[in-house]
This record gives sequence, C-alpha cells and structure tokens, in this order.
Amino acid sequence: MKRILAVLALASLASGASAQMKPEDAIKFRQSAYGFMAWNMGKIKANLEGTYNKDEVAKAAHAVAVTATSGMGALYLPGTDKGTGWKETRVKPEFFQQQEEVGKLARAFNAAAAELDKAAASGDMAAVKAAFGKTGESCKACHDKFRKD
Repeated sequence: MKRILAVLALASLASGASAQMKPEDAIKFRQSAYGFMAWNMGKIKANLEGTYNKDEVAKAAHAVAVTATSGMGALYLPGTDKGTGWKETRVKPEFFQQQEEVGKLARAFNAAAAELDKAAASGDMAAVKAAFGKTGESCKACHDKFRKD
C-alpha cells in the first residue's frame, strides 16, 4: 500500500517533470494509478455484494476520485504508446491520435468518479450502487476504444 501511495505521489509531480521522465517510468506510474483505482473499485464492489461498510466505501470512492483527477494525462508522454512499465503497455496508438475523444472520455470518467465520491460520502448504498455503475461504464468506454486486449 505504501509503495502504491508513493508512486501516486510521484505521479502528481510528473506534470512539471514530464519532459524529463523516461517513457518506461511514465508507463509504470500510470499502470500503478490504474491498478490502485481498480483495487478500490473492487473494494466498493465487494461491499455492494456483501456486507456494506459505508466508511470503507467512502474511503475507496474518495481514492478513485482523487486519483482520477490527479493529472494522469501528463503520463501519456510521446513514446509511451509502446513499451514496458511494470508490464507491456496496452494503450492503442489511436489514443494519441484522437485527443478530443480522449478528453471527452476522461472528463466523463472524472465526473463519474466525483459523483461516486459524493454518493459514498452520503452513506446511501442505493446512490453508491447507481454511481458505481456509471463509473464502471465510463472506465469501460475508454477501455473499449483505447485499450488493447
């Protein structure tokens, strides 16, 4: 957990130093951030399907929202369309060619993550369930268009 948080902290500094960052480091940082969000989405899903702990859900939703809006776009440097971070990148070359569409999908994900954070803070399980579905749909929209299987 500490390693993931350290990577995320470093990623937040990446926007100023992105021109000096090695492509493989940028890939590692973004893979770590997406993994961290997936882990937190999994915790929310487990709570929705099992015993609901509103405090754990609120923490996980907040982690997703903060990570989503941390400036991850800075980690898509030239040369990061291929290569290896922790593993081979799965981003499609089209990601770098369709920046208007990428921006639209990123804004939709950020908005959905913010709504999930808000719903989780309320403690209302039904609201969390609805917001969780929308957040998952926004993840899938980008994956379907810009991630290799």
